[in-house]
Amino acid sequence: GVNKFLFGAVFSVGLMMVVIGGAELFTGNNMFLTISCLNKQAGWGGLLYNWIVVFLANFAGSLLLVFIVFSAGYYATGDGALTGVGVKALAIAKGKLALTWSQAFFRGILCNWLVCMAVWLAMASKDVVGKIFAIFFPIMAFVTSGFEHSVANMYFIPMGMKIALANPGAAAAVESLKLASPEAVTSLFTWGNFLTGNLIPVTLGNIVGGALFVAGLYWFVYLRDSGSVSTDTAKNMKA
Repeated sequence: GVNKFLFGAVFSVGLMMVVIGGAELFTGNNMFLTISCLNKQAGWGGLLYNWIVVFLANFAGSLLLVFIVFSAGYYATGDGALTGVGVKALAIAKGKLALTWSQAFFRGILCNWLVCMAVWLAMASKDVVGKIFAIFFPIMAFVTSGFEHSVANMYFIPMGMKIALANPGAAAAVESLKLASPEAVTSLFTWGNFLTGNLIPVTLGNIVGGALFVAGLYWFVYLRDSGSVSTDTAKNMKA
């Protein structure tokens, strides 16, 4: 609906800031580092090291943002009742935790296929406006389709956990969430459910989507016989 469309439009700003600002994003590096290794411009050990460091840094940054945004007080009223924003945040986290392992994995593939395509298309533009348009539509498509992004989930699910565990009774009182009791809240929103039921399968799916379906395919079609990427492409990749 309209809400998903608007959410997708806003969500794309995050990747715009990463690409234009030159930040490091785990899911984007699934594509970049794989291409470098296939072209023998980097080693597979370096790829693994980069992925681990960037993944952990993205995770730490997401948790820091959870703390800051939660402390800003958007999610609950003074008496502890959840606001509309709080209910929506809980609903997002609950929906992600309800996925099966295979659902999370394959939605992760589809997600990073689109995310890495957005980055790949942005590389074709030499100006900021072109990069913005290249990023906007694939990201909006993945968000409105309900696909799973590991780094985004590092924020959405811990935020839902923080809200739920701060006041399980208030979460259980929201009829639309269909959480029978405070005990049901605390048993659902756990680190174990988050890590093993969502983050791990989504991360693996993101790797497959970015490394195989974008980097692998484009390398095979365009770069396999050239032996190296062009200077301009390499500069864009680094950015």
